[in-house]
Amino acid sequence: MKYLDYQEHRKQGTFNFPIAFYHVERTHPRYHMPYHWHTECEIIQIIRGNFSLTIDEKNYQLKEGDIVFIQDGMLHGGSPENCVYECLVFDMKLLLKDHHICSKQVEAIISHDLQIFNLLPGEGSPIGAVTKELFAAMREKFTGYEFAVQGSLYLLVGLILRDGLYTADASPQKHALFRLKQLKQVLRYIAEHYKEEITLEALASVAGMNPKYFCRFFRQMTQKTPVEYLNYYRIECAREQLSTTSCTVTEIAFNCGFNDVSYFIKIFRKYMGMTPGQFVRQQY
Repeated sequence: MKYLDYQEHRKQGTFNFPIAFYHVERTHPRYHMPYHWHTECEIIQIIRGNFSLTIDEKNYQLKEGDIVFIQDGMLHGGSPENCVYECLVFDMKLLLKDHHICSKQVEAIISHDLQIFNLLPGEGSPIGAVTKELFAAMREKFTGYEFAVQGSLYLLVGLILRDGLYTADASPQKHALFRLKQLKQVLRYIAEHYKEEITLEALASVAGMNPKYFCRFFRQMTQKTPVEYLNYYRIECAREQLSTTSCTVTEIAFNCGFNDVSYFIKIFRKYMGMTPGQFVRQQY
């Protein structure tokens, strides 16, 4: 799952079947989830362990069996802890194809006139059972799985509407929208300039704030200081390069904005619990 572009631009799945599935465990090169948003909806289920996930300023401490629904455009990210989780990313417009009887409700979700609860009933509930079948079909891809997947998505949305697991006319306050817009601008700047030297003053300027207030704002939004998050993002970039390229540790350190290899190794160990060399060896 490509999280390193803060606004994901690639299409999930195929044109006729715009659904993508990801199974993520600790050895996965994108195990952590930097803040990002995309134009598709996303369902996350926690298979094992814990996950601290933030969605549009709301924090959720997830555990095994929990299910999360994230509508398009929502800023989200977080940190797994000894976690195995699965994600299904899909275009809600898929449910509009040749099914006019459902179009009114689906269009209300697409337009955010209906805001689906982020945390849905999990294991042991009807929604949990449907979600389990949905993920199993995407995982196994048996003959005819496309029918099972689309049918499960319809049933899932139907159960959400039946059980009232949404807020109607949930238009966010202008202040909250503006804060999210400011944060998205900063995250986009980090994504575009992480290989370069980035100062606190530069980030504050992007957000249109003074540095002192910006630090408080950023920590409120991400639970990290700007420096902590910049290092976190750079380490995530380094993880991907260590997994997908033949570059040396030194080359990757400089590619990811570190001008001191020893400091890079120290920060990598802080976030990953191992050195870059150990991380590479465990991939094989």
